[in-house]
Amino acid sequence: MTKKVVIVGASHGGHQSILELLNRYDDVEITLFEAGDFISFMSCGMELYLENKVTDVHDVRNFSPESFPENNVHILSNHLVTAINTTDKTVTVVDQKTQATTIAPYDKLILSSGVTPKSLPVPGADLENVYLMRGLDWATKIKAKLEDPAVKHVTVVGAGYIGIEAAEASRKAGKAVTLLDVIDRPLGAYLDHEMTDILAKHLDEKGVQVITGAKIQAYLGTDHVTAVQTDNEEIATDLVIQAAGVQPNTAWLQGTVALDRRGWIKTDEYLRTNVPDVYAIGDAVLAYSIPAAQPMPIALATVVRREARYLVRHLFEEIPSAPFKGVVGSSALSVFDYHFATSGLNTTTAAKAGVAVKTSFYQDWLRPEYVPVGSDNPEVYVQLLFDPTSHRLLGGAVLSTYDITAQGNVLALAIQQGLRVEDLAEADFFFQPGFDRQWSLLNLAAQHALGEHKF
Repeated sequence: MTKKVVIVGASHGGHQSILELLNRYDDVEITLFEAGDFISFMSCGMELYLENKVTDVHDVRNFSPESFPENNVHILSNHLVTAINTTDKTVTVVDQKTQATTIAPYDKLILSSGVTPKSLPVPGADLENVYLMRGLDWATKIKAKLEDPAVKHVTVVGAGYIGIEAAEASRKAGKAVTLLDVIDRPLGAYLDHEMTDILAKHLDEKGVQVITGAKIQAYLGTDHVTAVQTDNEEIATDLVIQAAGVQPNTAWLQGTVALDRRGWIKTDEYLRTNVPDVYAIGDAVLAYSIPAAQPMPIALATVVRREARYLVRHLFEEIPSAPFKGVVGSSALSVFDYHFATSGLNTTTAAKAGVAVKTSFYQDWLRPEYVPVGSDNPEVYVQLLFDPTSHRLLGGAVLSTYDITAQGNVLALAIQQGLRVEDLAEADFFFQPGFDRQWSLLNLAAQHALGEHKF
């Protein structure tokens, strides 16, 4: 008998869920509802689009409806799911073009409704030229402004990944850029101070004015924004790009699906909600962090795709044969000439999770001393975080002007597998002087963390 699976949301979670369902089952009818009119824009590719590094803006997507020509797959854009009717196992759906309401039955319901960007609740937030850094519509609006010679100055609010991308794209477009954040350093939620100090200096060298500890009080202007008012100063500007975090898109679930006080969907170790046959994955769910051993907000495409893969594998089991193992949480970013990758916990996330960590910061050169210092032998930095007692690896990051971000994948695997600093110190990696040292970079960083004499 054919089983009806309804998916809410067409980003990474929706895409992966369809793939997994088609790979594993022959007797399913899949219906995906997406509230937006475009399936499905990859906001993580927005900087590449803004810097003219993509084929076309409409190509910056996970998939299109045409990606799934199968008769048992139905992908509907502009369809907003407004309610779950738990008694008869249906969802209420509004066609946003015609305003017609339909009822769609399900045997299994997968929620991948994601998050929405935060617009600061300050006066002037509705002024023209106050933009958000997410989605196709905002991407094309920002691109038009970056190409507009009348726009001289851009203020970016938020110095996380998205804010850094917005600042870099704006600077490369020839704009004067001010980057504001309420915390004490750019990328402070992702990297420890040893690395953020390096990147803050580099941002300044590249012409980005970084102002930390800034509390936005208002956006000023009559019809369009002309300045940003902080608690300390007024900053004249032609465009504001807000990148001040996200919030779960879950208000429509209140009273039906259990949410925590911040609106994240509560799930058990099998990704089940409190409602039978209703599951949740993605950015609106707190992902189980392996190094923290508890659920945490980890909004990454890599996370939701792993959740979807697990969920669909066990979707029709009466009792799931195994719980979701969890994720490490790994990401990477370029900041002008620097590239970094981070995995697992940092001191900020560890403190929020109440996890005790010991840290070690290692600085060296990538290749042997007989290779002249410079682009072929750049400075490299490694941060390691580990349990003070067991020495189990809990987090780490790598940074250099040379692209060593693949080392972040090594750290991710080490953390996932529960390796100790001692294991990393003697792990068997290759050596070739055109690439690295006789002891590889992560070997040396781990040996340093153990207090061993420098190689």
